[in-house]
Amino acid sequence: MAVREIRLFGDPVLRAVSAPIDVIDEGVRALVTDLVDTVELPGRAGVAAPQIGVALRAFSYNIDGDIGYVLNPVLAEVRGEPQPVGEGCLSVPGLWHDALRHPWARVTGIDLDGNDIVLEGDGLLAQALQHETDHLDGMLYLSRLSPADRKTAMREVRESSWF
Repeated sequence: MAVREIRLFGDPVLRAVSAPIDVIDEGVRALVTDLVDTVELPGRAGVAAPQIGVALRAFSYNIDGDIGYVLNPVLAEVRGEPQPVGEGCLSVPGLWHDALRHPWARVTGIDLDGNDIVLEGDGLLAQALQHETDHLDGMLYLSRLSPADRKTAMREVRESSWF
């Protein structure tokens, strides 16, 4: 279908809790195609539906060349104490800060045929699973920063050319 424009910090869709996908229809199939097309661009690890303006529970991922999607993802399990990990976000371009993330995560959901999907792992995959499910709950990674880093990040947002 198409690479979609990424919504930026301040757009209300990024703060809304996304609705579950109850029916897999042509609209949902087109959404998945757009999510996958959008995440395939270099430097992208994940894109959540709200980031392209759709308040539905879906995201795509691109981790080490493994590209896919999950509908109705649930962060089912995390392991390990949250650690600060360097993180950025397409919806907050140009910023990079240490967000608290668990070192291992599991997401469950379904595919376009209604089959169960389980994604689990550590490192960048664990970080992306947590980051993208946060988007579906209306949370940006800035909420995972220490108070001092969040203050710095918000100043950087206000001073950015895109805000």
